This record gives sequence, C-alpha cells and structure tokens, in this order.
Amino acid sequence: MKRCLAAVAAVTLLTLTGCATDTPVTTPSSTGSAPAGAGTGEQSKFFDQADYDNELALLNATATGPADKPWEQALNPTMVDTAKFKKAGPYKICFSNAALNNPWRQVGYKTMQAEVAAQGDRIKEFVHVEAEGKDQKQIADINDLLGKDCDALIVSPNTTATLTPAVEAACQTGLPVIVFDRGVDTDCPVTFINPIGGYGFGHVGAEFVSQRMKPGGKLLALRILPGVDVLETRWSAAKVAFDKAGVDVVGVEFTDGDPAKTKKIVDDYLQRYGTIDGVWMDAGAVAVAAVEAFQDAGKPVPPINGEDQLDFLKVWKEAGLTAIAPTYPTYQWRTPIIAALRILDGQQVSSPWKLPQPTITQDNLDSYLDADMPPLHYAMCGCTDLPGYPQRWK
Repeated sequence: MKRCLAAVAAVTLLTLTGCATDTPVTTPSSTGSAPAGAGTGEQSKFFDQADYDNELALLNATATGPADKPWEQALNPTMVDTAKFKKAGPYKICFSNAALNNPWRQVGYKTMQAEVAAQGDRIKEFVHVEAEGKDQKQIADINDLLGKDCDALIVSPNTTATLTPAVEAACQTGLPVIVFDRGVDTDCPVTFINPIGGYGFGHVGAEFVSQRMKPGGKLLALRILPGVDVLETRWSAAKVAFDKAGVDVVGVEFTDGDPAKTKKIVDDYLQRYGTIDGVWMDAGAVAVAAVEAFQDAGKPVPPINGEDQLDFLKVWKEAGLTAIAPTYPTYQWRTPIIAALRILDGQQVSSPWKLPQPTITQDNLDSYLDADMPPLHYAMCGCTDLPGYPQRWK
C-alpha cells in the first residue's frame, strides 16, 4: 500500500460517486502500448525505489507463522494493536470485491467462501458485493455496505487512486477496514494484505527471461491493463531488469486479458520481426494464448513467464517450454477472513501483512500439476484442506 505523506481531507461517498470514473487511472507510461522498437519507455509513476528494494529483499526473507499455512504467515511482520475493535461475535463480515471477471479472481473467491464456511458459527453472515470491474459501482457498493451493520469491511479495490477516497471514507466511520490484493493510497485500513507484490513478481519473470534470451534478442512485453498498482509495479520492476540487461524490448502491448487479442498481438509481432526471442507477461491468464500463437505460426516458443494457472503449467510440461511462473497466490483470499476475525477478537495483526510468494520452476513444476482440477484452476489456492474441496473449485 503506498504511504500518503499527508492526511486526505474527509470526502463524502455521495460526492465520490458523482466524480468517479470507471476508466483505470493512466500515466504517461501506461496510456497505451509503447511504439515498436521504442524500448521500455519512461518509468511508471507507481514506481517507488524504497518499495522496490524492500520487495526484492522479501524474496529471500523467512516467513513467520505455521509452516503448512502460508496464508497465515507473514514476512517481516509489524504488529498493530486492534483492541478498540474488539466485540462479541458472531460477526457479519462484508466484502466489496472489484470483480469476478477472470479465473484468478473466481478461484480466489471460492477459496474465500470456503474459508468463511470453515469458520463455522463465528460468522453469522457474509455479504459479498461485486463491482464488475467498475470504479463507480464499487464506490456505490462501499457506500451501501456502510449502512448494512457490518462488523468488518474487506475491500479488494478495482483501481488504486480512484478507490482511495472511498476507502478513507469507510475508515472514518470507525469500522475496521481490511484491504487486500490491490492497494490504495492511504494508511487508514487496519491492514493491507497481499503477497510480496508486483515488484517481486515482475523481477522474477524478467530476470529469468532476460538471462535465457540470446544476446541482442527481441522481447515482447504483454500487459493486462494500466492503473492497477500490482500490475504497474510488475511492469516497473521488469523495466528495471530489462534496462539493466540491455534487452531489446520491441513492444509493450495491453491484451485486456483477451486470448484472441493476445494471439493477434503475438502474430503481428512475428510478422513484423520474423522472430521474437522472449516474452514477459504481467499476468499469466493469457500465457497459453501467447504460446499457441507461436505454435500456430510454426515458430519456437521463446523463454516466457506465466503464472500458476494449470493450463499454463500443463502446456509448459507437455511442450518442454523454457518457462517460469512467478505467482500471486490465490491462497491470499483466505487471509482477510482470518484477519477480520482476529481484529474483532482484539488480537494484534501485521500491518502491512505480507504473505510469501512462491515461484514455480522447472525443478518443482511436477509438484503443482494436478490433472484432476480444471485448466483455469490456480495451483496455489491453498484450498485442499477447506470444506468442499475439490468439488467447489470444479
């Protein structure tokens, strides 16, 4: 979560609803694709050197917490007091969700629902509202939830800057607010929960791909969308690695998470350059589409990074790809429920709460493959001990 240097004035949610936009916030480096051959362009305004250095250090940090429960672990925890929020249960937990518009979020939400079920009668009601990927709707959703007698509010923001005032307004009500997955530009929530983060993800993938490309090779960077902190920081870390290695980044393109668009982009670049020697992605949802574009064109698949989505892991294994899968584990969807209950019990929690962020490599690939689960399932769901497994996720 980016740290504000000054307090933001109180703003009513009614005003926020009127001025909000559904369009992701953009910067000069994220308003569109960099022209072919233009390199990595200017650094994103989301880049923070101290945060970058901290996340890369966390890649080698030892987590505290149960060894078999990474969703309860913390890296370099900083504990905060929550005694003022203590109250008797059972509780009503409310969740404002940015969207369920991709497999990662769908798997994560199923995991969260199962965690709620696992808590038994500690949670009397769980209210979930989905914003459908729209900032304006999420602002209205939060406003509505504030009148629902929630005992705690969990928020996964659609975009960072636009949702910040809405989260601040929720904090001002005295309700314990927990932000996870994507951050906001305020420290007011009790905690911000996510794995190591975008810098770690972007760095791991970029280092792997750049070190395995042929010298002077051409790289294509495929991004999902601008204006989301975790995606912006993934790209900004990759940019640092590519600039340092002198990689020839011939294109930076937004795919909108669309497999068909991804294939067309890759095909266009293959026609333009003949060969592409490396592919870096800020999210793995369309990694298989990128691989198939090379295969359909009769071209070798270059070094590439994906994510822990099972379809990519399967293709990686079957095609013998040179690949790596940095992850943003879906097991993090368990943690906000656990955190909410601890806060309402008056227990200390870490703020921020940084979770481990494992990487899938050639050496451990086989341990994450699961032929019994759907192609769009994520290997690091942390869900095998939860009620309804595996049927809930099929």
